[in-house]
Amino acid sequence: MNKTTLQNPQYQTCIDTCNACAEACDACCTACMCDMKNVGMMTRCMMMTRDCAMMCVMAATCMARGSEYAKKICMMCAEMCEACAMECEKHSSMEQCKQCAETCRMCAQECKSMTR
Repeated sequence: MNKTTLQNPQYQTCIDTCNACAEACDACCTACMCDMKNVGMMTRCMMMTRDCAMMCVMAATCMARGSEYAKKICMMCAEMCEACAMECEKHSSMEQCKQCAETCRMCAQECKSMTR
């Protein structure tokens, strides 16, 4: 199998972290939707995780193709990841929310580092 060479390989760690965060956010959103007893309480969490997942994918894509807006997008991604982590921490009794919060915090830190 051929390995893809990125436009900006120095962003690889951030890209990988953003992709992992998007995956964690999707898993968290699915878990929240499946919690039929508490689904009403989980509305904001589901909305935040969906937004965060989309932002993480966008950030990873922009970094991979060397967008001139990659750093600005990563700053917004860091902000959204922090907000998502705070929301998920409110539901830390759910394993998916706990994992999502941890992954969002790592992603926020990585995105902030990337912009320096």
